[in-house]
Amino acid sequence: MADTELRQRKPQGDDDKPAKKPSAARSKSKADDDDYPPWLDILRVLSFIFVASCGLSYVISGGESFFWGMKNKPNYLRADWWKAQMSGPAYLTLEELSAFDGRDPAKPLYLAINGTIYDVSNGRRMYGPGGSYSVFAGCDAARAYVTGCFAEDRTADMRGVEDMFLPLDDPETDAHWTATEMEKLRAEELEAARDRVHRALTHWVDFFANSKKYHRVGYVKRDKDWLEKLPRRELCAQAQNGRKKRRINEDD
Repeated sequence: MADTELRQRKPQGDDDKPAKKPSAARSKSKADDDDYPPWLDILRVLSFIFVASCGLSYVISGGESFFWGMKNKPNYLRADWWKAQMSGPAYLTLEELSAFDGRDPAKPLYLAINGTIYDVSNGRRMYGPGGSYSVFAGCDAARAYVTGCFAEDRTADMRGVEDMFLPLDDPETDAHWTATEMEKLRAEELEAARDRVHRALTHWVDFFANSKKYHRVGYVKRDKDWLEKLPRRELCAQAQNGRKKRRINEDD
């Protein structure tokens, strides 16, 4: 081994390794990024917003429109609704209220019941011109809600409505009671009839007051003696025809 020179291999370090060349795929990806137009992302975002807007319009309008063109917009999309919220309650005379009967599409649709005015624009199909309940628009027809005489009783005058719940007098039947008993019975019948009128009207008053579809906008402005100025109304034919003869209870 004296004549043989031992050669030790020197391990190659990192400096001795040849530099790695970027792969063709990585180079291509970088080139694609440089050439990617930014407007394409903007176009995608705008397309998504457009489709989402159309879908939201379709849902909110109940299938009426994809482009927010529905005739009966929800309250929060109506300028007059926001105006009413910020301006406070309106006080309208019956003459002023009549201008909001739905014939002018530029105005909201109002009705009143028992002196309180509600915006029923969301129910234009029912309360607007040609609708099944159009007689209630632009007026306070509290009486009609109880009597069912829509055309005849477009008034808030409730005097005499209790008669529709009173039995008809019949001499043959009424002879079953003495005069004193009959007087007491009629007083009880009148009290019960007035209670029925009150409950019938309250039902509709509560319906509008608790409605999520319609909202209160104000009150009817009247003179203090408005009721005394009106002639007393006769009970409408429909309500009158619904009255029955007094019945004799088995316990009597």
